[in-house]
Amino acid sequence: MSSKSKSAKKVSVMGMNPKVFLAVMVLAVGAGLLVVDQREAQAGEVAGATGYKVLEPIRHGNLTVFPVVAGKNYPTGEFLTLDEGLRSGEVVVTEMGNVQGLIRRHPRPAIRYDNAQVNRLVLVNNSKRPLLLLAGEVVAGGKQDRVIGKDRIVPGESDPVDLSVFCVEPGRWVATSQNFGTSGAMYGSAAAGTVGGPVHGNAPMTLMVQPSVRAKAMADKDQQKVWDEVGKQRAAMAESIEVTAAAPGVATEVASTSSYARVNENKEVVKQVDAIAKPIEQSYHSLIRQLHDRNAVGVVVAVNGRIIWSDVFASSDLLEKYWPKLVRSYASEAVVTRAKDVEVGTKQAQAFLEDMEGRKETIESEPGIYRHTEVSGDGFKAFALTSLLPKTGFDVHVAKMAE
Repeated sequence: MSSKSKSAKKVSVMGMNPKVFLAVMVLAVGAGLLVVDQREAQAGEVAGATGYKVLEPIRHGNLTVFPVVAGKNYPTGEFLTLDEGLRSGEVVVTEMGNVQGLIRRHPRPAIRYDNAQVNRLVLVNNSKRPLLLLAGEVVAGGKQDRVIGKDRIVPGESDPVDLSVFCVEPGRWVATSQNFGTSGAMYGSAAAGTVGGPVHGNAPMTLMVQPSVRAKAMADKDQQKVWDEVGKQRAAMAESIEVTAAAPGVATEVASTSSYARVNENKEVVKQVDAIAKPIEQSYHSLIRQLHDRNAVGVVVAVNGRIIWSDVFASSDLLEKYWPKLVRSYASEAVVTRAKDVEVGTKQAQAFLEDMEGRKETIESEPGIYRHTEVSGDGFKAFALTSLLPKTGFDVHVAKMAE
């Protein structure tokens, strides 16, 4: 990985105005997105210079979600999601040491226990399709549940890949299974599905950690900070349950559970998250269908009137695949956040998307596969995953967090 600090006003990249480059790099869902939708903005919309429009928000409780539409959809049908790969068995995730012949080795030290390592897993993609991994996705099993630390693409029929992860279950180092799978932490009201996972429709899915935990993995890249945040959120969830006069002993049970996934499996936690997530999930699913021809590709998220996050994808199809677990991660954040409730509007959400004046840029690349770009600015960090596979060259996923 190479890192460089620079003034955006002094450095020109590929002949582009630096400010425009940073905005396009971090927000555009691929090269050429400056083709702006020529239709006039409808009521409740704010149009941006990059071709994005922020729509009127969907609100429930203290969670506000602003849908984002784009000027173009990119072809993403070839990408395999982690959920799809785990369900089919074409993607295998296991502890370090269970698979030999790693093709990527990292010199920095990791915490070691026998042949396994807390911050390393091995992934094999036996599918012919490229695999898309998002930071924040939890794989359950092995000796400890882990969360993926950064977005990346794994080519089809790859050699075993050394996968950087963070532990979200500090209290266990005993194998429950050889390989990792989906967590049982989502869709607690749904019917039971295949072993090791919840169900959305008929498909088990992985858990997506809430933004505060996701930020520690993506931005801080620090195992202790991830553990500290998991502990903090676990305590806040226990407090929330106690305040709502849940069944006796439930708050104590939540507070004493070291596993992030198991906390989110708790019936009372599921109930509280569902109360916020389900109305917004259903409203946005309906909106996505209505706006499919207008390329609904992402969201800006606010909790208690403070904008905290945005997720933008290359296509409406990718957004639809990830939306069920993303909205639950946002709702989990809303459940444990205590602050004065104020209202935020579309202008603030649009400004959050377009404020991309970076002070530092870090790029990591696997030639011909992907480029991962991190931009640090005043009060934010943004991350762009760009596909370099044949016939692509666009940003598959872009995330921005407020600091």
